[in-house]
Amino acid sequence: MSVFGEGLDQAVQKAFTRPIPKSAGAQMRYLVKQLKGTRAVAQMLRISQRTVERYVRNQIKKPRPDLASRLEAEVTRRWQPQVRARAKRRAATTDGIIIDTRARIGYTAPVGTTDDARLRHLTVALPPQYAARLFHARDQGAPDRQLQQIAAEALKDVYFQDGGRRAGSLEEIHFTDIEHVEFDL
Repeated sequence: MSVFGEGLDQAVQKAFTRPIPKSAGAQMRYLVKQLKGTRAVAQMLRISQRTVERYVRNQIKKPRPDLASRLEAEVTRRWQPQVRARAKRRAATTDGIIIDTRARIGYTAPVGTTDDARLRHLTVALPPQYAARLFHARDQGAPDRQLQQIAAEALKDVYFQDGGRRAGSLEEIHFTDIEHVEFDL
């Protein structure tokens, strides 16, 4: 499971101005409209085209749990693309992003410092350039490890080094044993 990727997606979803359709029929109609046909929806959801048509006409109202979760995920992924793009653009240019994490965080530093990793709970406002890097990497399909590395660099710069005002000899951040990561715009 992609902890960082899902966290970024959930942060953007908070910008939605309307909720996604609730009923399975409404969700299916939305996907049919987006993908311009029942065949494409059927292939994407791994069900028959006839089943899609029956949902569209409300002949079937309650999907199986696995189909319901796939259906909701696909609708959410496509819902309000302009609102989603605007929220990402605003975070990447002016507002930045907030990261809230509880993880084992340590660093590599010169001998004589207390660089042992320890469990920390941090809530840090990251500047727009890090939000831009995170969203760009996510949009390019970057693995969770790469997103974690970008977040570690951001924490090093913003939290540990305070934008260059302290801990100048700090070399690398170790960001492991992640209990939770949450982002907010």
